[in-house]
Amino acid sequence: MTGRPVALTWLYVPGDRPEVVRKALGSGADVVIVDLEDAVAPDRKGYARSATAELLSDPVTANPMAVPVHVRVHSEGDVKALVGLPGLSGMRLPKITHAASVHHVAALAPGVPLYPLLESALAIEHAYSIAGAHHAVRGVALGEADLRADLGVRDDAGLDWPRSRVVIAARAAGLDPPVMSVYPDVRDLSGLRSSCAHGRDLGLLGRAAIHPRQLPVIERAFRPTAREVEAAEQIMEASRTGAGAQALPDGRFVDAAVVATAQRTLSLAGRR
Repeated sequence: MTGRPVALTWLYVPGDRPEVVRKALGSGADVVIVDLEDAVAPDRKGYARSATAELLSDPVTANPMAVPVHVRVHSEGDVKALVGLPGLSGMRLPKITHAASVHHVAALAPGVPLYPLLESALAIEHAYSIAGAHHAVRGVALGEADLRADLGVRDDAGLDWPRSRVVIAARAAGLDPPVMSVYPDVRDLSGLRSSCAHGRDLGLLGRAAIHPRQLPVIERAFRPTAREVEAAEQIMEASRTGAGAQALPDGRFVDAAVVATAQRTLSLAGRR
């Protein structure tokens, strides 16, 4: 992982509802994603763009807590309208299938952090080239609703391989672990919790949400437990007192890779 603070919760809000966007900025989400794509009806996209541009033009007044705001753009016109605005922290690029598309947006929006979304079989096949396409790419993620439709997948088990593929591509490109896609049933918090635990096992880190009630569940699911923190502290203590690989009294083996994992655990535990 990079030295930047770790974001675990990413809250999507529709761009044509600026009052909801402002409420989302106070929700406790690590990042708010203003959606100009699927969440906005075709006849509302122009308004959504202008409302979002207004919000990002005056971040001190509109966003006094300075929550990072990303925008999931829908068109090249969105990119051109938003680039250079002081409140923009990143752009999420839907339905990317080739590195060339990333280069195109990077040329239109110099200096803007980019987050391509992989939502088709072709995108998964090109995952590494997309992740490493440009220095502006700060992360990649799956768009699972579209990917499910493209693959004909009926349940989560069918997404395990694409999820792992994107985890590997991100790591190979030197990016942070991918964030999980949204869990669509906002009332099923137990299912969300289980799904997050499975995603964490696969190497995903954090999750996008579509309702504030999902945020604390995601936060708890991806933060280390007290037992994990204790184990990581023991490993770090052993690494300070010994040289090379060694075994702890309880039989756990400690080497450089184990120490690196412990460091990441403690970094996540102390992120706030």
